[in-house]
Amino acid sequence: MTFEEFKVSISNPQPPENLHPLLQALWFDGKDDWESSHNIAQEIQTAEGSWIHAYLHRKEGDLGNASYWYNRANRPMPKVSLKEEWENIVKECLKQKA
Repeated sequence: MTFEEFKVSISNPQPPENLHPLLQALWFDGKDDWESSHNIAQEIQTAEGSWIHAYLHRKEGDLGNASYWYNRANRPMPKVSLKEEWENIVKECLKQKA
């Protein structure tokens, strides 16, 4: 799946079948469903899951919690927009989990 295909899929009522949980979390966030996205991300015990979790708390405005999760993901707090970070995470996860 390409990044553009992923973005188009967000207009559908459900995520694509067999979508990796990392991408499911990002898909729900793309639909502005923070709660569903967070519920999925917090169950993923990998650096990528921590990165998504960090991004979600940054989006929420809870920078202390975001900082904790960025540390768990071995990533610095980004200086890019939330939109750009979401795109970066999606592209990275698509490379690894598509």
